[in-house]
Amino acid sequence: MFLGDTAVYENETYKILGRTSVDIIKSGGYKISALDIERHLLEHPDIAEVIVVGVADITWGQKIAAVVVLRQEVSSMNLKDLQAWSAERLPPYQLPTILRVVETIPRNALGKVNKKSLVTELFGSGTVGA
Repeated sequence: MFLGDTAVYENETYKILGRTSVDIIKSGGYKISALDIERHLLEHPDIAEVIVVGVADITWGQKIAAVVVLRQEVSSMNLKDLQAWSAERLPPYQLPTILRVVETIPRNALGKVNKKSLVTELFGSGTVGA
């Protein structure tokens, strides 16, 4: 068993249930790489930084959310325009369905983003669609 595995201990044995990585989004039966989506979204001319996370959803399991920092010369971005631009680069099931534009993405002392904390801070702990 490794860090990030989910397991249960029953009858004196461990049963590994799977991974709990924040970089894998499970939406509508698909396992989606948040890192792949981030890489594509960083090609957008208006995006300076992006983090992609899964937000709990009662219907889909998780919805794909993009948290973006815009380039200094850009004042706004909307979800519809981001989806239209992304549709030329990503399959439909990988398109962000939630967009949050922020001034900065919080990082820890080592410069890393804690995606679990970011989800709670920006989207709360509840489930979308509930």
